[in-house]
Amino acid sequence: MSKELKRRGIFNENGDIELSKRRIINGNTTNLNDFNNIKYTWVSDWYRQAMNNFWIPEEINLDTDVKDYRKLDKYEKEAYDMILSFLIYLDSIQTAQLPNLESYITANEINLCLSIQTFQEAIHSQSYSYILDTICSPNERNDILYLWKNDNTLLERNRFIGDQYNDFLEEKTEDTIMKALIANYILEGIYFYSGFSFFYNLGRNGKMPGTVQEIRYINRDENTHLWLFRSIINDLKKEREDLFTKEKIEYYRSLIKKGVEEEIAWGKYAIGDNIQGLNTKMLEAYIKYLGNLRSKGLGFGILYEGFEDQPESMKWVDEYSDPNTVKTDFFEGKVSAYSKSSIIVDDL
Repeated sequence: MSKELKRRGIFNENGDIELSKRRIINGNTTNLNDFNNIKYTWVSDWYRQAMNNFWIPEEINLDTDVKDYRKLDKYEKEAYDMILSFLIYLDSIQTAQLPNLESYITANEINLCLSIQTFQEAIHSQSYSYILDTICSPNERNDILYLWKNDNTLLERNRFIGDQYNDFLEEKTEDTIMKALIANYILEGIYFYSGFSFFYNLGRNGKMPGTVQEIRYINRDENTHLWLFRSIINDLKKEREDLFTKEKIEYYRSLIKKGVEEEIAWGKYAIGDNIQGLNTKMLEAYIKYLGNLRSKGLGFGILYEGFEDQPESMKWVDEYSDPNTVKTDFFEGKVSAYSKSSIIVDDL
């Protein structure tokens, strides 16, 4: 039977101050934020990277996007609306879920990171609202925001991660927090990537440059979040080998594989084979490659033989995902404000 999780308190004068006693879960924390004494040493680099990632959505000019949005063809517009709706909902769920995790993480330096991530997820939601408020009418905006109310495929697309989070909300055990951590890893490392690829493909076709730049900054944040959850899970492997038995690892692998399959199916549904420069075969190969990358990042091995290397047909994604690489004069006056932080290469 899975061990019950101990919720961290707020004021705990009897908490452990020795680093050797600090634990990610079921520890006894004082909640003191001491930046000079941290057990999980990767936190220092992560914290600085995340703080340097700060950006403001409204400083990106969307004037060209207002015109381009009306010129998108039928397939591009449908994909744009559906993918944006999906990303909006995912980041909204993240903003609500992360404080629940924080309540049961007993390593104070990791909670500092989760607090920053929660703030960044709120910035992402703000950026999506800014895009919709700028390029859409109020009715179009609401239709996109609540598209999942009328699209069963999109509703089910949201449900898989939501179910893992709800399981943790309803029952606080070591098994359910592990599911929630793996689900976060899937969301940050697999679930966004068909959508990101679609927007970058628009960019290389000379369309919606403002949206593309917003997505670049979001993508950079998500790589940081991916690094965070990979580090949490890998440190838990060292602390709690009992949570990573052969059977449990196989279950975690199955969750990642399910995430890959859902992302591939979503790409086929939302993007299809009618978008210039992008098709379902390209997306499937790319998402399977990412699935392998994510599984290997946790030491779980390969999920899909033959997809160990990034597909040649999708190597342009890396170029477009760098927010400091801007191909047009459109952003020239603004991009320097965000160039202080380098992109994290997506080899996590």
